[in-house]
Amino acid sequence: MQSQEGNQAAPSASGPLASFARFVLFGGGVGVLSSGAVTLLAGAMPWALANAVITVASTLLCTELHARFTFGTGRRAGWREHWQSAGSAAAAYAVTCAAMFLLHLVQSSPGALMEQIVYLGASALAGLGRFLVLRLCVFATGRTRTHTSTPRPVAAPARSLPMRTPRQGATPPLPLSTLATA
Repeated sequence: MQSQEGNQAAPSASGPLASFARFVLFGGGVGVLSSGAVTLLAGAMPWALANAVITVASTLLCTELHARFTFGTGRRAGWREHWQSAGSAAAAYAVTCAAMFLLHLVQSSPGALMEQIVYLGASALAGLGRFLVLRLCVFATGRTRTHTSTPRPVAAPARSLPMRTPRQGATPPLPLSTLATA
């Protein structure tokens, strides 16, 4: 009879397609909610600021979701993962801002539907890039890691020291008992 641990595979062991499906579910779901939140906030502040606020909040939430479920670490994300994820989110922020800037450059007053289409399209493109960065660098383990951030010391194997044999003609060392009485 197998143990429970033997019956359950780690989520990250299910492969890149399953990870991508979870990434789309969690990241895409948060992204769609973020899109609506940006639209609501943009009525009260400049669009770029609303996008920045929502990007920070959604990045924190998504990093936790991706650490626990998408890439199967089974634990909360640490500072390293949050900072690396924030870097990829900053790139995604730049892509969505550039897309919206280009939209407003081409069309002086686009409707909310057109803004949503462009924003979600840019978010999808940026999301694909984020998936690759998160899977291959941030949450990578074992053979999927493309680099290591800090080399870890490796313990040297235990070795036996060679026994010293007295040289021929050499006087043997004095026993400790004779030194103590002297």
